[in-house]
Amino acid sequence: MGATIKHINIKGIDVPVVFEQDKSLPILNLQLVFANSGYIQDNKNSGLASISAKLLNEGTKKIGSTRFAEKLENSAISLQSNIGFETFVIELSSLKDVHEKALVLLKDLLKDPNYDKKVLEKIKTLQKGSLKRKENDYDYIASQNLKKILFKDSALENPSLGTQESLSKINLSDVKKFLTNALDINNLIIVVGGDFEYDEIISKIKKSLKVLNADSKNSSKEIKTVSQTQIKEIKKDTQQAYIYFGSPFNIDVKDQDVYMAKVASFILGGSGFGSRLMEEIRVKRGLAYSAYGYISMNKTYSYFTGYLQTKLESADEAKSLVETLVEEFVKNGVTKEELDSAKKFLLGSEPLRTETLSQRLNRAFTLFYRGLPQDYNKKELEKIESLKLEDLNNYIKSHKEINKLSFSIVRR
Repeated sequence: MGATIKHINIKGIDVPVVFEQDKSLPILNLQLVFANSGYIQDNKNSGLASISAKLLNEGTKKIGSTRFAEKLENSAISLQSNIGFETFVIELSSLKDVHEKALVLLKDLLKDPNYDKKVLEKIKTLQKGSLKRKENDYDYIASQNLKKILFKDSALENPSLGTQESLSKINLSDVKKFLTNALDINNLIIVVGGDFEYDEIISKIKKSLKVLNADSKNSSKEIKTVSQTQIKEIKKDTQQAYIYFGSPFNIDVKDQDVYMAKVASFILGGSGFGSRLMEEIRVKRGLAYSAYGYISMNKTYSYFTGYLQTKLESADEAKSLVETLVEEFVKNGVTKEELDSAKKFLLGSEPLRTETLSQRLNRAFTLFYRGLPQDYNKKELEKIESLKLEDLNNYIKSHKEINKLSFSIVRR
């Protein structure tokens, strides 16, 4: 049957609902997705969204984090908040037998978050400790420095975890304000599935959500990738070089040619062994243990990015080789063998992407969120199956901006 898109009215606002009935397991799977409410809203307070999500995992002010956690555990209920760049997500899952208790606990949490100074200080201390450990995580450092280059003067420039300095400045009123703005019915998309009739479960969910505000809608704008090439190097006492690279890739998630970007990305570096980058950098030359590159397509931004680790003495050669391989890829495109192999994998692995209820709901939500029809994937696979080599190579040649590679390198 698959997921369907419906709407319900809460406080005068039409809220989208992504729903799928699944009678194979007696469970409730619910996600409250708040659009434009992730760390895109951090603004000057880097780490605020992350801290706010963690505070929402600390139970209610009335009974505290320990007793709230015990209530969840005693009924095998999972209730967690997390953030992406664009979204703030509250996930609730339980057995059908205890779904009413689960929804009451959700309502309690939304109504009475644990706004306590001691709780906030504990979360900040833990997050600062995590950041301290990342000072020796050279993958993290290289990745963050690349984002600073590619997304300068945007929310993506800043780490989602924040910095030691930015976390120190966050106070309880900042968190309250963030959660009040984010957890607003205007931003809400409900994603729900399980062994329930739609009307039955949605009326119960609606009761839990009436405690939310309906005051304002968060907005977002497109983030452009910086096209001026830059190299940022950091010296550390390391035994190998960490090389992260990226460049603009101008595409909208609703473009009719997105399927060609997906195939091109798979062939260039997204497929692991067999990809152009892995074959040339690791298999043929032994310059790196692994080498990846892929086109990241999101609602507010898109870009090409990749990474590899290599011996210190091979770093410059590996960097130059990445530039050469990307340039040749744009100039000459792919071979028929590469296209056939990509088609075989992408078409053959499709059933694995919709095995579970969670996978199907996530796909249905993503399509809705991006403004695409629910049969989009079926049509996309048909397009991939009939994709001609000449059309793909012409498409690749039209994206010369991918050559404007910037590098973030950590080495000794």
